[in-house]
Amino acid sequence: MHISTSVLGGIAAICATANGALTRVNDFGTNPTNLQMNIYVPSKVAAKPAIILGLHYCGGSGEAYSSSTKYNSLADQKGFINIFPSTKKDNNCWEVNTVKGLSHDAGGDNQGLVAMINYTIKKYNADPTKVFVTGSSSGCMMTNVMIATYPEVFAAATCYSGVAAGCLAGSPGASPSSANPDCANGKVIKTQAQWVDQVKAMYPGYSGSYPRIMTYHGTADNVVFIPNLGEQLKEWSGIHGVSFTKNVTNTPQSGYTELVYGDGTKVLGVSAAGVGHTVPVHESEDLKWFGL
Repeated sequence: MHISTSVLGGIAAICATANGALTRVNDFGTNPTNLQMNIYVPSKVAAKPAIILGLHYCGGSGEAYSSSTKYNSLADQKGFINIFPSTKKDNNCWEVNTVKGLSHDAGGDNQGLVAMINYTIKKYNADPTKVFVTGSSSGCMMTNVMIATYPEVFAAATCYSGVAAGCLAGSPGASPSSANPDCANGKVIKTQAQWVDQVKAMYPGYSGSYPRIMTYHGTADNVVFIPNLGEQLKEWSGIHGVSFTKNVTNTPQSGYTELVYGDGTKVLGVSAAGVGHTVPVHESEDLKWFGL
C-alpha cells in the first residue's frame, strides 16, 4: 500500500506533538512579516494552560532558543505551552525599529506574534490571563516592544540584555551591530516622561494596565551596554508609577543585584556583575515572576 509523503508528514507532526516535540505551525492567522511559528505542547497539558512566548537573539531561531533554554522541560512538569517563533530578516533580528513595528496592529512582527498567541489560546483552550513573554538580546528588545504595543495581551515579561521599547526607533536595521549604534552603546538617554510618552504613543487610546517586567543586564556587556538597563527601568517604572526602593545584593545568585521598584511586584531589574552579552537565562526565576 502506498502512503503519500504528505500523509506521512501529517502523521509525524501529530506524533511529534503528542510526544511534546517542537513543531511548526504554518497557518496561524495574520502574519504580515512572514514569521515562522514553532510550538511546544507537552504531553500533559494543564487545564487552561499558560503560554510563554520565547524570543530569540539576533542570528538565532526559535528552534535554537528552544533547545538552549529549559522552558520545554519545565513545560513538561507544569503543563504550560511554549511558542518559539523565528524571524528570517535583518540577520534574524526582531523588528524593533520601524514605525509599523512599534505600533499596534500596523503590520509589524509584533502583530504576527500576537496572532500566534491567539491561535494557541483558541486551539488549546489556553488562559488568556496567563500569557507571558521573554527573550534574550534582540528578543529582549522585542519583549519590551511587545508589552508596549500589546499590553493587554501579556500578564508579565522577563528579558535578558536588551533595550527600552523605542530605543532603536528610526534606525535603519534592527541588529545592535547595524542599527543606531547610540542605542546599543547606551547613549540614548531620555527622561522618564519621554520614555513614558514614547510607550503611550505606540498604542494611542489604550488606558489599561501594562505587564509586570523583570529585566536582566550584565555590567560587562560590550554589545548592548549596561546603561540600557537603567533606561528600561526608567521607562517601565514610569509606566507603572513606582519608584526605586532598594538594592538586594547577591540575588538571585552571587554577584547579581536586584534593583527593586515599589514593592518589587511590577518592576524589577537585575544587574549581573562582570557578565557580558548575554546574561544566561534564569528559567526558574522567570517562572516565579510569572507565577507558574
